[in-house]
Amino acid sequence: MDVQVLSHRGSVPRESGTHMLVTHDAVHGTIGGGHLELKAIAHARRCLAAGDPGIHDEHYALGPSLGQCCGGALTLRTQPVDAALLAGWVEPAPRFFLQLYGAGHVGRAIVGLLAGIDDCKVQWIDERESEFPDGWLPPHVERLCVEPVEAEVAQAPAGAYYLVLTHSHDLDLRITEAILRRGDFAYLGLIGSRTKRERFVHRFEERGIAADRIARMTCPIGVPGIAGKEPAVIAVAVVAQLLQQG
Repeated sequence: MDVQVLSHRGSVPRESGTHMLVTHDAVHGTIGGGHLELKAIAHARRCLAAGDPGIHDEHYALGPSLGQCCGGALTLRTQPVDAALLAGWVEPAPRFFLQLYGAGHVGRAIVGLLAGIDDCKVQWIDERESEFPDGWLPPHVERLCVEPVEAEVAQAPAGAYYLVLTHSHDLDLRITEAILRRGDFAYLGLIGSRTKRERFVHRFEERGIAADRIARMTCPIGVPGIAGKEPAVIAVAVVAQLLQQG
Protein backbone atom coordinates (compact mmCIF):
# COMPACT_ATOMS: atom_id res chain seq x y z
CA MET A 1 0.00 0.00 0.00
CA ASP A 2 1.03 3.58 -0.63
CA VAL A 3 0.66 6.01 2.29
CA GLN A 4 0.94 9.65 1.25
CA VAL A 5 0.84 12.90 3.18
CA LEU A 6 -1.93 14.41 1.09
CA SER A 7 -1.99 17.82 2.82
CA HIS A 8 -0.62 19.41 5.94
CA ARG A 9 -0.99 22.48 8.14
CA GLY A 10 1.35 23.79 10.79
CA SER A 11 4.23 21.85 12.32
CA VAL A 12 4.24 18.24 11.11
CA PRO A 13 6.93 15.50 10.86
CA ARG A 14 6.88 15.41 7.03
CA GLU A 15 5.30 17.70 4.44
CA SER A 16 2.70 17.14 1.71
CA GLY A 17 3.82 14.80 -1.05
CA THR A 18 5.83 12.48 1.23
CA HIS A 19 5.23 8.79 0.45
CA MET A 20 5.74 5.56 2.38
CA LEU A 21 5.26 2.07 0.92
CA VAL A 22 3.89 -0.61 3.23
CA THR A 23 3.85 -4.36 2.57
CA HIS A 24 2.81 -7.25 4.82
CA ASP A 25 6.31 -7.47 6.33
CA ALA A 26 8.29 -4.38 5.30
CA VAL A 27 8.17 -0.59 5.10
CA HIS A 28 10.04 1.62 2.63
CA GLY A 29 10.34 5.31 3.42
CA THR A 30 8.83 7.24 6.31
CA ILE A 31 6.15 9.83 6.98
CA GLY A 32 7.96 10.98 10.10
CA GLY A 33 7.89 8.17 12.62
CA GLY A 34 6.17 8.19 15.99
CA HIS A 35 2.59 7.29 16.82
CA LEU A 36 1.30 8.67 13.51
CA GLU A 37 3.46 6.30 11.48
CA LEU A 38 2.58 3.30 13.62
CA LYS A 39 -1.13 3.96 13.09
CA ALA A 40 -0.62 4.49 9.34
CA ILE A 41 1.30 1.23 8.96
CA ALA A 42 -1.31 -0.70 10.95
CA HIS A 43 -4.12 0.76 8.83
CA ALA A 44 -2.31 -0.05 5.56
CA ARG A 45 -1.73 -3.64 6.65
CA ARG A 46 -5.37 -4.07 7.62
CA CYS A 47 -6.28 -2.94 4.10
CA LEU A 48 -3.79 -5.40 2.62
CA ALA A 49 -5.10 -8.27 4.72
CA ALA A 50 -8.68 -7.50 3.70
CA GLY A 51 -7.80 -7.09 0.01
CA ASP A 52 -9.34 -3.60 0.18
CA PRO A 53 -8.91 -1.83 -3.20
CA GLY A 54 -10.26 1.51 -1.99
CA ILE A 55 -8.70 4.90 -1.31
CA HIS A 56 -8.84 6.04 2.31
CA ASP A 57 -8.23 9.61 3.46
CA GLU A 58 -7.80 10.16 7.21
CA HIS A 59 -7.26 13.49 8.96
CA TYR A 60 -5.11 13.74 12.07
CA ALA A 61 -4.66 16.64 14.49
CA LEU A 62 -1.34 15.51 15.90
CA GLY A 63 -1.71 16.99 19.36
CA PRO A 64 -5.34 16.16 20.27
CA SER A 65 -5.57 12.90 18.29
CA LEU A 66 -2.16 11.34 18.87
CA GLY A 67 -0.51 13.20 21.71
CA GLN A 68 2.39 14.30 19.51
CA CYS A 69 4.02 17.62 20.31
CA CYS A 70 4.30 18.86 16.72
CA GLY A 71 0.93 20.57 17.01
CA GLY A 72 0.04 20.59 13.32
CA ALA A 73 -2.51 18.61 11.34
CA LEU A 74 -2.37 16.49 8.21
CA THR A 75 -4.35 14.20 5.97
CA LEU A 76 -3.01 10.78 5.00
CA ARG A 77 -4.15 8.95 1.88
CA THR A 78 -3.81 5.15 1.90
CA GLN A 79 -4.29 3.38 -1.44
CA PRO A 80 -3.16 0.27 -3.33
CA VAL A 81 -0.10 0.54 -5.54
CA ASP A 82 -1.20 -0.01 -9.13
CA ALA A 83 0.03 0.86 -12.62
CA ALA A 84 -1.76 4.20 -12.65
CA LEU A 85 -0.19 5.25 -9.35
CA LEU A 86 3.28 4.22 -10.49
CA ALA A 87 2.85 6.04 -13.81
CA GLY A 88 2.12 9.28 -11.99
CA TRP A 89 4.87 8.87 -9.42
CA VAL A 90 7.33 11.77 -9.61
CA GLU A 91 10.70 11.20 -8.01
CA PRO A 92 11.71 14.24 -5.96
CA ALA A 93 14.84 16.09 -6.99
CA PRO A 94 17.87 14.91 -5.00
CA ARG A 95 18.92 16.97 -2.00
CA PHE A 96 22.27 17.37 -3.75
CA PHE A 97 24.51 15.73 -6.36
CA LEU A 98 28.00 15.06 -4.99
CA GLN A 99 31.21 14.00 -6.66
CA LEU A 100 33.46 12.65 -3.91
CA TYR A 101 37.06 12.11 -4.96
CA GLY A 102 39.04 9.70 -2.81
CA ALA A 103 38.43 6.23 -1.37
CA GLY A 104 40.74 6.51 1.62
CA HIS A 105 39.75 6.37 5.28
CA VAL A 106 37.92 9.71 5.31
CA GLY A 107 36.18 9.06 1.99
CA ARG A 108 34.93 5.69 3.21
CA ALA A 109 33.66 7.25 6.45
CA ILE A 110 31.79 9.99 4.56
CA VAL A 111 30.22 7.49 2.16
CA GLY A 112 29.18 5.38 5.15
CA LEU A 113 27.11 8.29 6.44
CA LEU A 114 25.75 9.33 3.04
CA ALA A 115 24.61 5.76 2.39
CA GLY A 116 21.84 6.40 4.91
CA ILE A 117 20.70 9.65 3.25
CA ASP A 118 18.87 8.28 0.25
CA ASP A 119 17.61 11.58 -1.20
CA CYS A 120 21.08 12.56 -2.43
CA LYS A 121 23.14 11.29 -5.39
CA VAL A 122 26.81 10.43 -4.89
CA GLN A 123 29.52 9.56 -7.38
CA TRP A 124 32.47 8.10 -5.45
CA ILE A 125 35.54 8.39 -7.64
CA ASP A 126 39.07 6.99 -7.34
CA GLU A 127 41.67 5.71 -9.78
CA ARG A 128 42.52 2.79 -7.47
CA GLU A 129 40.03 -0.07 -7.64
CA SER A 130 41.74 -1.75 -4.68
CA GLU A 131 40.82 1.12 -2.33
CA PHE A 132 37.07 0.66 -2.67
CA PRO A 133 35.76 -1.59 0.10
CA ASP A 134 33.96 -4.78 -0.75
CA GLY A 135 30.26 -4.92 -0.12
CA TRP A 136 26.94 -3.54 -1.19
CA LEU A 137 26.26 0.15 -1.65
CA PRO A 138 22.77 1.68 -1.95
CA PRO A 139 21.56 2.71 -5.42
CA HIS A 140 22.16 6.43 -4.78
CA VAL A 141 25.92 5.83 -4.32
CA GLU A 142 27.87 4.96 -7.49
CA ARG A 143 31.50 3.82 -7.47
CA LEU A 144 33.65 4.99 -10.40
CA CYS A 145 37.19 3.75 -10.97
CA VAL A 146 38.54 5.92 -13.79
CA GLU A 147 41.73 7.58 -14.96
CA PRO A 148 42.31 10.47 -15.22
CA VAL A 149 39.84 11.15 -12.44
CA GLU A 150 39.75 14.92 -13.03
CA ALA A 151 38.00 14.28 -16.37
CA GLU A 152 34.88 13.32 -14.41
CA VAL A 153 34.43 16.93 -13.26
CA ALA A 154 32.96 17.81 -16.65
CA GLN A 155 30.32 15.09 -16.35
CA ALA A 156 28.65 16.48 -13.21
CA PRO A 157 25.46 18.56 -13.51
CA ALA A 158 25.47 22.30 -12.94
CA GLY A 159 25.20 23.17 -9.26
CA ALA A 160 26.92 19.99 -8.11
CA TYR A 161 28.77 19.55 -4.82
CA TYR A 162 32.39 18.38 -4.85
CA LEU A 163 34.62 16.91 -2.15
CA VAL A 164 38.29 16.44 -2.96
CA LEU A 165 40.22 14.21 -0.54
CA THR A 166 42.53 11.95 -2.52
CA HIS A 167 45.81 10.31 -1.54
CA SER A 168 47.89 12.84 -3.50
CA HIS A 169 48.27 16.64 -3.21
CA ASP A 170 49.09 16.81 -6.93
CA LEU A 171 45.89 14.96 -7.76
CA ASP A 172 43.93 17.16 -5.35
CA LEU A 173 45.36 20.17 -7.18
CA ARG A 174 44.36 18.90 -10.64
CA ILE A 175 40.82 17.99 -9.59
CA THR A 176 40.25 21.24 -7.70
CA GLU A 177 41.59 23.31 -10.60
CA ALA A 178 39.17 21.57 -12.98
CA ILE A 179 36.26 22.35 -10.65
CA LEU A 180 37.30 25.99 -10.24
CA ARG A 181 37.70 26.45 -13.99
CA ARG A 182 34.24 25.01 -14.55
CA GLY A 183 32.92 27.46 -11.97
CA ASP A 184 29.27 26.40 -11.63
CA PHE A 185 29.66 24.42 -8.40
CA ALA A 186 27.36 24.91 -5.43
CA TYR A 187 29.97 23.63 -2.96
CA LEU A 188 33.65 22.75 -3.29
CA GLY A 189 35.37 21.21 -0.29
CA LEU A 190 39.10 20.40 -0.25
CA ILE A 191 40.55 18.40 2.62
CA GLY A 192 43.57 19.93 4.27
CA SER A 193 44.97 22.53 6.61
CA ARG A 194 45.03 26.31 6.27
CA THR A 195 48.62 25.97 5.10
CA LYS A 196 47.52 23.66 2.29
CA ARG A 197 44.82 26.16 1.35
CA GLU A 198 47.35 28.99 1.13
CA ARG A 199 49.64 26.94 -1.11
CA PHE A 200 46.79 25.90 -3.39
CA VAL A 201 45.42 29.44 -3.57
CA HIS A 202 48.86 30.69 -4.65
CA ARG A 203 49.02 28.03 -7.38
CA PHE A 204 45.55 28.87 -8.66
CA GLU A 205 46.33 32.59 -8.72
CA GLU A 206 49.48 31.86 -10.75
CA ARG A 207 47.34 29.92 -13.23
CA GLY A 208 44.95 32.81 -13.73
CA ILE A 209 41.88 31.56 -11.86
CA ALA A 210 39.66 34.42 -10.71
CA ALA A 211 39.94 35.36 -7.04
CA ASP A 212 36.17 35.24 -6.49
CA ARG A 213 36.07 31.60 -7.58
CA ILE A 214 39.00 30.65 -5.38
CA ALA A 215 37.29 32.35 -2.43
CA ARG A 216 34.33 29.96 -2.79
CA MET A 217 36.55 26.94 -2.06
CA THR A 218 36.06 25.48 1.44
CA CYS A 219 39.34 24.36 3.02
CA PRO A 220 39.60 23.08 5.74
CA ILE A 221 36.33 21.19 5.40
CA GLY A 222 33.67 20.46 8.00
CA VAL A 223 31.54 22.55 10.33
CA PRO A 224 33.67 24.37 12.90
CA GLY A 225 33.72 23.43 16.56
CA ILE A 226 34.03 19.65 16.16
CA ALA A 227 37.39 18.55 17.58
CA GLY A 228 39.21 15.43 16.43
CA LYS A 229 40.97 14.14 13.34
CA GLU A 230 39.63 10.59 13.36
CA PRO A 231 38.02 9.73 9.99
CA ALA A 232 34.60 9.14 11.58
CA VAL A 233 34.72 12.49 13.37
CA ILE A 234 35.79 14.35 10.22
CA ALA A 235 33.00 12.60 8.30
CA VAL A 236 30.34 13.80 10.74
CA ALA A 237 31.58 17.39 10.44
CA VAL A 238 31.75 17.22 6.64
CA VAL A 239 28.34 15.63 6.10
CA ALA A 240 26.82 18.23 8.44
CA GLN A 241 28.40 20.94 6.28
CA LEU A 242 27.00 19.38 3.11
CA LEU A 243 23.52 19.35 4.63
CA GLN A 244 23.87 23.02 5.61
CA GLN A 245 24.39 24.05 2.00
CA GLY A 246 20.77 23.44 0.97
